[in-house]
Amino acid sequence: MKVGQSFRMAIKSLLTSKVRALLTMLGIIIGVAAVIVIVSLGNGMQQYMNAQFEQIGVNLIQVYIYSYGGNREVTPDDFYTLAEKYPQYIDSVSPYLSASATVRCGADEYSRTSIYGVSETMYNAEKGQTAGGDKLEEGRFLSYVDVERNQKVCVIGSYLNEDMFDGKGLGQTLTVGGVPYTVIGTLEEKADSSEGSGDDLIYLPYGMVEQLNALSGGMGMKSYLVTSTSQDTSSAAKGVIESMLLRIYEDSDAYMVMTSAEMMDMMDSMLGVLMTILVVIAAISLVVGGIGIMNIMLVSVTERTREIGIRKSLGAKGKDIRSQFIIEAGTTSAIGGVIGIVLGIVLANVFTALVGVLMSSAEGFAAIPTAGGIAVSFGVSVGIGILFGYLPANKAAKLNPIDALRYD
Repeated sequence: MKVGQSFRMAIKSLLTSKVRALLTMLGIIIGVAAVIVIVSLGNGMQQYMNAQFEQIGVNLIQVYIYSYGGNREVTPDDFYTLAEKYPQYIDSVSPYLSASATVRCGADEYSRTSIYGVSETMYNAEKGQTAGGDKLEEGRFLSYVDVERNQKVCVIGSYLNEDMFDGKGLGQTLTVGGVPYTVIGTLEEKADSSEGSGDDLIYLPYGMVEQLNALSGGMGMKSYLVTSTSQDTSSAAKGVIESMLLRIYEDSDAYMVMTSAEMMDMMDSMLGVLMTILVVIAAISLVVGGIGIMNIMLVSVTERTREIGIRKSLGAKGKDIRSQFIIEAGTTSAIGGVIGIVLGIVLANVFTALVGVLMSSAEGFAAIPTAGGIAVSFGVSVGIGILFGYLPANKAAKLNPIDALRYD
């Protein structure tokens, strides 16, 4: 029997019992759709994160100070001196201190606002954004004079601007830790403008944050944001920073220096592991679908025993019977795979729309089904059908024609 004829017989068999065929394909449909959705979400998230890192800057280096010890404590002047010594590697440096204090405006109190102390170099005028990706909406960022003289000025996020001042915060006054600050700049929305989000923040001159921490008796998180002259020099810049910190603290566990490229690699690696685990879990549905196909094919062999006996008595060989049932199993799983692919693409688009509606900060995110992922999903679905269809097909091929003709 030719392959084309076997394929037509397989289609005819599926059309004869549509409900049973659909139930047989269900595991394959769910498995393929789940794999495509997960892979699509993973690809979309990876591209979104890479785009965010590129927007912030591929030459950004973050320095975290975990403990204080060694000969002395590192100061901003140490970093400024290092930048002057290695201008071929380091472009700019900004302290990045955090503080815990209550923010007030009139009778309103904001206890979840993130307070950061930075220098004027935190803002890149050419890119029009801070090293953290914040963009100015109105006003200006901190200047050298503001930082040098510890001026009581601040730049606020969009949440505070809207909630405190109805979007007209420029020139207004608020208090941080009981000290009044004048708003000289407001930032564009980058999260969802809710309390505690990335829009609920204040930038102060880092000297004022040091004073806040001293008054509260806490040290706060101490870190620095450094930009290298280019992506190619980020490794060299990281090296000279680590050398300075090791000399000061005499303990490599007292700090951590990480480049944007390393952060991207780490996030991609973590996301890759997570996606692999989820795909493996989703693939279980394919195995379950394969078992369903095998069970239905075994039932089909039993129902068509007399047909098999007649075909063998007319000269059909075992390999002809085997290939017919294998093609039927493969056709069933292939059709299920196609339905699963269509369903997966539709669901990926639905998830893209949902993320856009639920997370305004995720602008640009898209779950992207890839041609390779679709091809692999289809190939695996067909392979599952053939693999699990082989046992019933082999059973049919080995039937004795005399016993098969006697079967009732």
